[in-house]
Amino acid sequence: MKNRGRLSVLIIVMVILIAMIYGLANANISALPEPGWLETSVATRARDWLVAREAKSVPQSVVQDNAASISKGKALYGMDCASCHGRKGITPSPIGQAMYPRVPRLGSPMVQSLSDRELDWVIANGIRLSGMPGFAKIDTKREVWQLVYYVRSVGKASK
Repeated sequence: MKNRGRLSVLIIVMVILIAMIYGLANANISALPEPGWLETSVATRARDWLVAREAKSVPQSVVQDNAASISKGKALYGMDCASCHGRKGITPSPIGQAMYPRVPRLGSPMVQSLSDRELDWVIANGIRLSGMPGFAKIDTKREVWQLVYYVRSVGKASK
């Protein structure tokens, strides 16, 4: 009976190893094709959970959400973000469309459903392995919040 259990475990381990080897041998790391639904689903859920967890430590903004902040955010956006997210944030640039994962439309429900603190965290820290850089070492905390308010304005304009 003991040997039967060991044999079962050995067979399961071998099947897993063969599946892993097959997967690695046939993996395509090109950024050109669209990812499959499973990869997209797993990556999106993991990203959303991690961003929500990290954003809990972001303090509320002391920058006012007003026309002046949005205007300053728009100017910063032109320097920091437009090369990937597009001139207005509504349609990603050719560079953003070629990235993997694809750069999101800033007015999209996916982006607009993030809380202000989550947007702040993403802009400040970036998302590793996605092409989204962190701007905390480039922009001040005030400027990051101005970018958050500009992103919100893109969502309102695209409705």
